Amino acid sequence: MRYSLKYVLLLTFATPLLTGCDDEGITEADLDVPSGYALSAGTSTIYSTSSFAYDTEADWVVDDLKKRFMRGDKLYDDARTSSNGYGGGLGPVYAGYSCGSCHRNAGRTKPALWEDAEGSGSYGFSAMLVYVTRKNGVFFQDYGRVIHDQAIYGVQAEGKIHVTKHYQTFAFPDGETYELCYPEYSISEWYADSIRPEDLFCSVRIPLRHVGMGQLMAVDPNEVEALARKSNYPEWGISGRCNYITERGRRQLGLSGNKAQHADLTVELGFSSDMGVTNSRYPEEICEGQAQMEQGSMMGLLYDQLDISTEDMEDVDLYLQTLGVPARRNVNNKLVRRGQQLFAQAGCALCHATTLHTRPRGTTLLNGTQLPWLGSQTIHPYSDFLLHDMGSEIMGVGLNDNYVSGLARGNEWRTTPLWGIGLQEKVNGHTYFLHDGRARNFTEAIMWHGGEGEASKNKFKNMSSDDRQALLRFLESL
Repeated sequence: MRYSLKYVLLLTFATPLLTGCDDEGITEADLDVPSGYALSAGTSTIYSTSSFAYDTEADWVVDDLKKRFMRGDKLYDDARTSSNGYGGGLGPVYAGYSCGSCHRNAGRTKPALWEDAEGSGSYGFSAMLVYVTRKNGVFFQDYGRVIHDQAIYGVQAEGKIHVTKHYQTFAFPDGETYELCYPEYSISEWYADSIRPEDLFCSVRIPLRHVGMGQLMAVDPNEVEALARKSNYPEWGISGRCNYITERGRRQLGLSGNKAQHADLTVELGFSSDMGVTNSRYPEEICEGQAQMEQGSMMGLLYDQLDISTEDMEDVDLYLQTLGVPARRNVNNKLVRRGQQLFAQAGCALCHATTLHTRPRGTTLLNGTQLPWLGSQTIHPYSDFLLHDMGSEIMGVGLNDNYVSGLARGNEWRTTPLWGIGLQEKVNGHTYFLHDGRARNFTEAIMWHGGEGEASKNKFKNMSSDDRQALLRFLESL
């Protein structure tokens, strides 16, 4: 059932608490109440709390847009094959066999980190990206920037991922305990010469939630840059900055990715790097020049044609940008309201900025289609999309992954948008957070904050148990 948005009030930071939700979440009766929901993404807000809460189109996606949305959804979810022709092109090496294989229901497929120690999960692959460089930052000639731990029949994968988990128990001042896990990765079965561990930096990423992708692409860059100029809070140790990268021949503000290392949604890069599917932007195989090319040729694969058209990739881009963003839930619950106050008092909102706005003209997709419906919206991503130093040592390591992306150093990460985060368990069946999934719940994610997040973490640490639970309930409402 569709509900008109004309009766729904926008949430702003000044008026964060609206009526209409009870402790059990959004019901059909609630939706008939003319006043009051927290519109996460303006007219792209949806009211789903099901396992498809990340995978439902906005209400304005109708007619031809709806047809293209469905085509993009199918291309996103359908498994690629190694055969030549439509729907083929997988490999010779790859990390996932479809977009949806790693982004289940447009969310985060459960990573193999918590499945087993051999680098493959219940889906038969890791659902992780593994970036590798030499200690001096240079890529390995035989491997490139990503280790592809899967390969088509008859071709050898580049390596196999293994993880060793280290645990340590800590205590809050009130005596309540919590445990942190640090995952240590190693790679074996290198397809070429083995790389010595002492010469290797390895950074693992689990998939990001594809929530609010259209709004991310439409966000006013001047507003983000203004936040960077204002984001200097010495009393909190916070000073965010923009990442700038060069893509498509021009220098641009980075917005997407763990380190804001991309200016777009990387649809073409995802097909190429993650699945080995060649396209107009990346026409060469990802293993060009490696032994896998010869192995693939022996299997009868053709490398003189593109595996996916630009038109098809734009439909995937359209699918991502027209997905709705779940409305907040339980916004009038007393515990949630208390948690929201504590979130602000702890300084969390200094980086997880509550309110931003989109450009008047919306976005332009990778092949020129315009989406003006995304323009002139007030949005609530709970992110400033800036880089922050998060790398203070915890368990002797911290969150510094030693991987440079654009201007982002190893200890710097883009503020993760929190919209939709409270539904991740419903959508994907797990609550693993941070870039590599090491945090198993909200508490662990907070307690891994270091660097510029240290002061806010300590505020949370020194709260009473009841106040900590209230703040966690607030996060669950997002």
